[in-house]
Amino acid sequence: MRLPLTLLLLSAMSWAGQIPPALTPGTADAAIVPAGTKIPVALKQAISTKSAREGDMVYAETTFPFVQDGKVLIPAGTYLQGQIVHAQRPGRVHGRAEVLIHFTSLVYPNGYTVPLPGAIDKVPGTQKTLVKDPEGTVQQDSQTGQKVAATANTSVNTAVKGAVLGGLPAGSNAAALGAGVGGAVGAAIAFLTRGTDVRLDPRTTVEMVIQRPISLDAGRVGVSGSANPAPTASFH
Repeated sequence: MRLPLTLLLLSAMSWAGQIPPALTPGTADAAIVPAGTKIPVALKQAISTKSAREGDMVYAETTFPFVQDGKVLIPAGTYLQGQIVHAQRPGRVHGRAEVLIHFTSLVYPNGYTVPLPGAIDKVPGTQKTLVKDPEGTVQQDSQTGQKVAATANTSVNTAVKGAVLGGLPAGSNAAALGAGVGGAVGAAIAFLTRGTDVRLDPRTTVEMVIQRPISLDAGRVGVSGSANPAPTASFH
């Protein structure tokens, strides 16, 4: 009877070896956030092209949950980390201010961290700025022409008034004098004055787009009952 029993045990062991190992908790319920997903986020600190440098860290948090198949995969209040990839101040004659930010990771309140390929898609929380390319470069509208025109108009009026007070008739000669002075002053201002910097204040809302699919452990995205404190960051 020993031989059949041994064969039975070997057969059972062989059969058991064909059973897949037990799934590690949390890995069986993976969820994919597709590329192109857009999530509103709020900045945690001010960003300005006047002082921003490449490599500066950027901090933000989601303001609305991302839900898929009835599950909240990215809750509101999830932290984001990123960095400034490019920053450019406005020129005096040509060149607009612009800043490029890449978001690099999601940090859940329970400490679960996920690599993130994210970029800015829209800047609804600002005025006179736009996103100029798919990489998410935020660019300031050019205001140099407006400044030159305003300065020229002011100079024309001033020159005309001065000519009249100086005894010249308020006619074509005075207007021509004013136009010449205004044009010269306006051109000088254009060469001496920079355009407007990009400035994103704290709590500015931007729309982030996920550039490539990311995989989440659905068993770890929940925040209720977590014993881990939320990560904190200090801003200077």
